[in-house]
Amino acid sequence: MARYTRPRSTEWVESGGGPLIAIPDVVLPFWSGARGDELACDHDRAFEVDGLIGLLPVGNLTALVLGDDPAATTYLPEHGTFVRSPSGASGRAVPAGVAVALTTAVWARELEWRVPGPVVLFDAAWPGDQSAKTGHLRIDLRPGRYAVRAARTEPGPGAWTGLVQLRHLGP
Repeated sequence: MARYTRPRSTEWVESGGGPLIAIPDVVLPFWSGARGDELACDHDRAFEVDGLIGLLPVGNLTALVLGDDPAATTYLPEHGTFVRSPSGASGRAVPAGVAVALTTAVWARELEWRVPGPVVLFDAAWPGDQSAKTGHLRIDLRPGRYAVRAARTEPGPGAWTGLVQLRHLGP
């Protein structure tokens, strides 16, 4: 069963060591995860994303890959932002200062992502049709185009927080 994000509830999704991926729910059956007969499976394609974020074709749409380090990730709808925290963030509170970090972060290149509505965030190793059997979040996004930007902030010595912000651009 999908976990829905709510303003006062923070659910975290973790990976088994690879990237997380946000896929429009209408094309989940087209994501093969780590299984496949070909030389490179979808999971391998997700690993090839260079940098903090990237887009991969899935069916007739694209998925958003949260690359770089494996990190526990949640979505804060009030900020339109995925917040990423290293190692074992499940049950942990959202890192303090997200609102400030959004205004002071040094952002990487911005991408444009088109979605038809809700997306599902899960470990890229899982096939999309089995994503409900693992930790995942269903995120209700308005249909349309989104500007997506990413940053990695360092709020303290040895600590980091990743930010992936979505800004709705319209239809």
